[in-house]
Amino acid sequence: MHQHPRFKQRLTQAALALSLAASIAPGIALAHDAATAAPQYASIIASPLRTADDIKGDAKRHPAVFLAFTGVQPGMKVLDVAAGGGATSQLLALAVGSGGEVWAQSQKASPAMEKRLAEHPQANLHPVLQSFDNPVPAGAPALDLVTLIMNYHDIVNLPTDRAAMNKHIYDALKPGGHFIVIDNAAKAGSGLSATNTLHRIDEATLVEEVTKAGFAVEASSDYLRAPSDPREQPFFKMEGKPDDKFAIRFVKK
Repeated sequence: MHQHPRFKQRLTQAALALSLAASIAPGIALAHDAATAAPQYASIIASPLRTADDIKGDAKRHPAVFLAFTGVQPGMKVLDVAAGGGATSQLLALAVGSGGEVWAQSQKASPAMEKRLAEHPQANLHPVLQSFDNPVPAGAPALDLVTLIMNYHDIVNLPTDRAAMNKHIYDALKPGGHFIVIDNAAKAGSGLSATNTLHRIDEATLVEEVTKAGFAVEASSDYLRAPSDPREQPFFKMEGKPDDKFAIRFVKK
């Protein structure tokens, strides 16, 4: 069967990501076996709905490992908080399939998200404008998964009631549902002091805030860790050097 060159390139990139996932997975508490799900991940990552910028970012974001860490499955109901341009939202929508749904929350309209869906409509991906105080769309069913990727530190600098936000997320999840938070790591003990200057947040402080809503930490992952990062600069001023990030999976008991 003839394959379009671009699709073959995406499959190659997906295979590389899956190889990375296999090498990292033993050190991560994953929701299910990554090797078993590998064909599913490969087709998701290689989807023609994903943009060239999405594919370019895969080298740093490692989508196969991300999908395994979230435990996302076909049919799930998912909320992506602070969705921005929609790269993560679309990846999750591909993962949940036609039987699942993803709500991509933002406080204001995103031209990048609008462009993404105008060029590649996706029936199970729903952009919603909602305050961070309560990012859960009205009328949404009980959720299986909520993600907040690289934006918790930014929400700290907004007039947002984060305790209310985390509680609304907790209440919206099914028992056993997961809340995935990934962010830029600040120095241990720095609290919230670097959220505006360095766009980083102390992992322990974030865990303290989220667990006050009732969550428990189920697992953390080192797949985005960069021990060489002194955590003294904004992540976007690292001049190509690896920047340190943490990934935490919270669970609603």
